[in-house]
Amino acid sequence: MIRYGLQQEQTFRMVMTPELRQAITILQYSSADLMSYLHEQANENPVIDLTEIDMSCERISEGEEYSPRKSDNPVDLLDFVSNPADNLFGHLKAQLGLVRGLSKLQRMIATFLIGNLNEKGYLELDVNAAARILDVPAEEVENILALIQGFEPAGIAARSLEECLLLQLRYAGKVDVYMEEIVRHHMVNLSCNRIQKIADALGIDIRQVQQITDQIRKLNPCPGAVFAQYEHQYNIADISVVTSKNDYLVTVNDITVPRVGINPFYQRMLREQVVGDEKQFLHEKMNTALWLIHSLEQRRMTLMRVAQAIVDRQREFLEHGVHYLKPMTQKEIAEITGLHESTISRAVSNKYIQTPRGLFELRYFFTSALVSKDGDATSSESAKMRIKQIIDDEEKQKPFSDQAITELLTKEGLELSRRTVAKYREELGYLSSGKRKIF
Repeated sequence: MIRYGLQQEQTFRMVMTPELRQAITILQYSSADLMSYLHEQANENPVIDLTEIDMSCERISEGEEYSPRKSDNPVDLLDFVSNPADNLFGHLKAQLGLVRGLSKLQRMIATFLIGNLNEKGYLELDVNAAARILDVPAEEVENILALIQGFEPAGIAARSLEECLLLQLRYAGKVDVYMEEIVRHHMVNLSCNRIQKIADALGIDIRQVQQITDQIRKLNPCPGAVFAQYEHQYNIADISVVTSKNDYLVTVNDITVPRVGINPFYQRMLREQVVGDEKQFLHEKMNTALWLIHSLEQRRMTLMRVAQAIVDRQREFLEHGVHYLKPMTQKEIAEITGLHESTISRAVSNKYIQTPRGLFELRYFFTSALVSKDGDATSSESAKMRIKQIIDDEEKQKPFSDQAITELLTKEGLELSRRTVAKYREELGYLSSGKRKIF
């Protein structure tokens, strides 16, 4: 028989409030993202008062200390990031403007072709297709394309890798019969380092082929990619580590983020003047601003705790270099700081730390453990650096195979499988021994 009844029980559950969601979001932001976010919040909330750091040249030259205050002309650190307009299209258009004697139609064709280059600097559009779109003879398009291919950087506006390399060789005045033959018909053999096969096909000495292929490998297969650097995001250090009296001092870089305060005008209004709906509106905006200030302080303290724990754990790395990087997990840092592991994950996301050893992403320090013969733990990152050192120092005529590298590491007390060595080698960007060999 089924019996029905009521019973009361107490349970606990996390409620994701808008304020809590905001605090989590702020913790994940990098310095650059946080700057943008704070400006958005200030635009939406009149109660929020942003105070920029005054970094004017006059104050620096006078030796004044930095202090947060309102500035008539505050300096935004993002102003020092290169203008995205300095791209490949603008670079080639500027060169086109220096060419004299072109008709209006010819300049239009040239602009069209330049605009159809991909980010690597290649023309993916077929000449005949371009001629149909522009309603001009294909021969005219070919002539203008030849003109553009003479612009800087060398190799620009090519329609294939082979054409790109040949343009660069001709520009440098180095092309000869054998070079052109290798570029046109032996690129697959070259990529696989089959030098002997190329020498047999051309009927020349293998050393001559090696000299030619060395010159070809120095060419740039993506001449337009140099301009893609202007689209890269510049990394701003969120945390700094400096040496101080045989110790390491950890600080959060507040200079990159404007100070958030409460506008005194609206404070007075809330206390003295407004009533009804206006007071309710300002009260809500005031609470939002206060919670934002609280979230920023919480972010700063969390970053400080996490960074300090990482620095304490990785002191040997800071003192002696990457080979002393210890294996470390986010769970270990969570136990040290008393924070939840998910909080550690958010805190290290998109964050950079400036150390005496250079600028690193915080996630760089979290590496898996490899156990050596004597039982000591070594980080996977230090193992990679040892593999890099072995390959860099090897005899180029007799490069080490993955198995040989494995055996060398075993003798040093670090046992890795050949497959793991191959994986680390590929992650470091090195080819296999057969492709690294120089004849």
